[in-house]
Amino acid sequence: MATIAEELARKQREISVSEFFERNRQILGFDSTVKALIVAIKEAVDNSLDACEEASVLPEISVTISKVDQNEYRVSVRDNGPGVVRAQMPNVFGRLLYGSRFHAIRQSRGQQGIGISAVVMYSQITTGKATRIRSKIAESDVSNDIELTIDTKKNRPSVVKDDHFIWEEGGKRVDHGTLIEFSLAARYVTGRQSVMEYLRSTAVVNPHATISYTDPEGRTYTFQRATETLPPKAVEVKPHPYGLEIGTLINMLAYTQEKKLSLFLRNEFSRISDRVAKEICEKAMVSADRRPKDVSLQQAKAILDAIGGTKIMAPQTDCLSPIGESLIKRGLKNVLGSLRPEFYAQPVTRPPSVYSGNPYQVEAGVVYGGELASDQPVAIMRYANRVPLLYQQGACAITQAISSIDWRRYGLEQRGGTGIPYGPAVILVHVLSTKLPFTSESKEAIAPIPQIMEEIDLALRACARNLKSHLNKKETKSKAAVKFDIVTEILPKIAEKSSKILQRPVPDISRTITKIMNVVFIEDGVDYDAKKKVAKASVRVRNYTSRKQELKVHALVPPAELDRGSIYPEPEEVSEDGKIMWNLKKLQPLEVVECTFSLKSMERDDYSENEVYISDINPATVIGADPLPGDWGIKTFELEEAEVEEADYDEEESELSEE
Repeated sequence: MATIAEELARKQREISVSEFFERNRQILGFDSTVKALIVAIKEAVDNSLDACEEASVLPEISVTISKVDQNEYRVSVRDNGPGVVRAQMPNVFGRLLYGSRFHAIRQSRGQQGIGISAVVMYSQITTGKATRIRSKIAESDVSNDIELTIDTKKNRPSVVKDDHFIWEEGGKRVDHGTLIEFSLAARYVTGRQSVMEYLRSTAVVNPHATISYTDPEGRTYTFQRATETLPPKAVEVKPHPYGLEIGTLINMLAYTQEKKLSLFLRNEFSRISDRVAKEICEKAMVSADRRPKDVSLQQAKAILDAIGGTKIMAPQTDCLSPIGESLIKRGLKNVLGSLRPEFYAQPVTRPPSVYSGNPYQVEAGVVYGGELASDQPVAIMRYANRVPLLYQQGACAITQAISSIDWRRYGLEQRGGTGIPYGPAVILVHVLSTKLPFTSESKEAIAPIPQIMEEIDLALRACARNLKSHLNKKETKSKAAVKFDIVTEILPKIAEKSSKILQRPVPDISRTITKIMNVVFIEDGVDYDAKKKVAKASVRVRNYTSRKQELKVHALVPPAELDRGSIYPEPEEVSEDGKIMWNLKKLQPLEVVECTFSLKSMERDDYSENEVYISDINPATVIGADPLPGDWGIKTFELEEAEVEEADYDEEESELSEE
């Protein structure tokens, strides 16, 4: 027995992290030659975007793929980021689990330090070739050019070639940036899960970046940036005590530099003040002056229980960097504009929430109509921390949340009221957090955590209501337009022909027209002056009734950009938060009043649709505008209650029809 045990002991040895992932590369997403190409480019582009944003540089990224042979491709990714210092280049690109973001509690695309070094390892495994990295920092006159491989037994980089020279492109010196080139066994495909689709999706949620792509056929595509504004920087914060586990607390107590427990609680965690730290110590019955290293296991458990029973402020949210409603809309228009969608629902950015002590946020947007396929399931654009998720759609919380909504109530086809809806639409959902709960290390799907799915649901329903309102207006206006054509064009011609036959004067049929129409018709539009960067909005009110009408017209606009001197006619009220109200008194039959205003310093996609409401008139007699909500904004819980009532009504109606 001893001999067998000794033999087994001699066979046991430590496995390096590189060696583990070398044999289990499917964990990182390299489980097929098609997927490997996309994952490799994704890791390089994510690194480039993170580096540029940290350096406050508007990203300019170029991706080039060239075919080496039937099963091998050469990939080049170039950025204008701050560059990497020579001493760190081998470790950054040739050592797994080496990075600067793992311990930082803030939103970022990559954190583990695996991504780009895993690409180097996969390239080495499948082609046997070294990866080339060129990088230049602004403070240096020359760039550094190295070729390296990874010693997987030791998880250490092995530099094959090391050189430096003047980096020039197009006859100009490059000031700063990084270029990585690698070969890999891969298969190039087109379609929904392709490099092109990944880059297109990336451009939507990174409208501040210019991304250029050259495919293996030599065709170049460019996604120009839609804004010069960088996203707000995510600030690094300390861990929040809620959601803390006992093992983590014990490790923190063992390695802290603080000498007192109260100081440890106050300085190692966010949202804990002196008062809260004292309250936790008292509830745990542990001295506030006790050395953290001397805290026992039982005392640590008591501290953890005390934290759970103490009211502590929610985590800071400046560690998150949401895209924002305006930039989501601009990004969608910039990338999907060639499909000419008829409607972009106002995107929604939900307030931050907390899951297991980690702040998270959900954003959503819906695009409808145009040349989008109407006989296919809607296109779902899933994002996690600004990174597109192309695989494992069915396992993702985003897809499950979309499938659980009854989209028939919002104008899309859906068999049975569950599942992915059909129709000419694109649904975008972006989930961001300091620590997203992915279903696997390859980070391809978000785990269906109930709290996160609830926030996704609320964001989607807000967009869906916007879509439903648009479709209702469209249908009403379409029906009215047919009626208008008949009444306003054909009736006068009939009157003219009849008068000619009867040899009598043409009668005034205006009163007849108003009796037939019997509505107040509202049309609105926006014209954009590209030279002056001014959006000129108009709201035209026509009285197609047989009597005088009185009504109030309301427009909700961005207050900072509103040119108050451009408002016509004189409004009765202009509030500080951007609400314009015109009181139209004694609007005569067939009279037309046009209300106009201008918005300054606007990009074309910042303001493309008016938000118009009416009040002090029976809304049933108005086409083209919704009745004014009770207080300029229905609260979320009120909307939810209204939806519950609507759902109950739909259910009752369905049951009656079945009976």
